[in-house]
Amino acid sequence: MSDTLRRLLAEPRQHPAITPHIGVLTLHFQLYGCDDLKAKRKVFAPLRVLWGKEPDVAVAETADLEALDCATWTIAVLGTSSQLISQRLDLIEKAIEEKIDAAILEVQRELL
Repeated sequence: MSDTLRRLLAEPRQHPAITPHIGVLTLHFQLYGCDDLKAKRKVFAPLRVLWGKEPDVAVAETADLEALDCATWTIAVLGTSSQLISQRLDLIEKAIEEKIDAAILEVQRELL
């Protein structure tokens, strides 16, 4: 082991470790009038466009991938506090209600 590595390991940590918090929002949608998967993808395109490029947000269709009458999407948010994550999930949920043309049947939230 080099002297530099020994010195780095022996030094006390100067910065406290930051514990990331994760919030997971799962939305179950009911769809009407989708004749094929292309039409279904078109309904949910704004989810990927609006939040898929945010550095602290991950968006994915997590269930009912082949179903034409329903969809399940999960949004994960990473942050430094549970309160900030809850606020961010609230804003995302409200925006989804306004922008997505599908009825929301169930909403599940989990903070990790």
